[in-house]
Amino acid sequence: MTGLPWVRIYPDRQVLGHAAARDIAAELRRLLDGQDKVRILFASAPSQYETLTALCAEPGIDWRRISAFQLDEYLGLSPDAPQRFGRWLRRTLFDRVPVGEVNLMDSTDDIDGLLADYAGKLSEAPIDIACLGLGVNGHLAFNDPAVADFHDPLAVKVVDLDEVSRQQQVDDECFTTIDDVPRQAVTLTIPTLLTARRIFCVVPGSPKARAVRAALLDALSTESPGTILRTHPGCVLYLDRDSALEVRQEIAG
Repeated sequence: MTGLPWVRIYPDRQVLGHAAARDIAAELRRLLDGQDKVRILFASAPSQYETLTALCAEPGIDWRRISAFQLDEYLGLSPDAPQRFGRWLRRTLFDRVPVGEVNLMDSTDDIDGLLADYAGKLSEAPIDIACLGLGVNGHLAFNDPAVADFHDPLAVKVVDLDEVSRQQQVDDECFTTIDDVPRQAVTLTIPTLLTARRIFCVVPGSPKARAVRAALLDALSTESPGTILRTHPGCVLYLDRDSALEVRQEIAG
């Protein structure tokens, strides 16, 4: 724990993942006790693997009453490309638990139709939970600094990916070279993410240390999109020792 009640630091990413999964599962159980369905947004990245794997093993969750949405998806990849975020979520989560409704982004055909359809589905009812990560450039979903808008009028949009974001995909071993990484993606916008009643933001690893410092200590700005998390009353940020390396002294209480 830390001096900031919404920031939690754990010894390593495995312990972090299990702790975050326990908290997400507890919130899912609480919500399912009082409402028919729960709507949840899921990030797709190696940084989320331990959390989602542990979440699959959590008991007492009626996954049949859960509607799941992905945060973002590449443009320009074939439907069967292993790097597609929808395929990653299926392998990691949706093929392992009986989720009642899975809403994936089909970004291979009619993009305008996808944007309208996905925005429509998101607007049908409130979003209960968002499971997020944080990019090395501070991005949330694929809202890189150049395209992030804290007052975006859109729910879903097409964005150009900056070089830092694309290089992260190589460093995460999702692609071999940066030339293989698509230059565009579909993403939920920041205001859409912030509509979630609870946000669980899982950020392990030393490559994220600078972005974590910016998110916690820099002025509120789209130059570091993660700073907006400080405005959300229901957000918890999960760090390991590596990702907290640059902030442990500042936030210790």
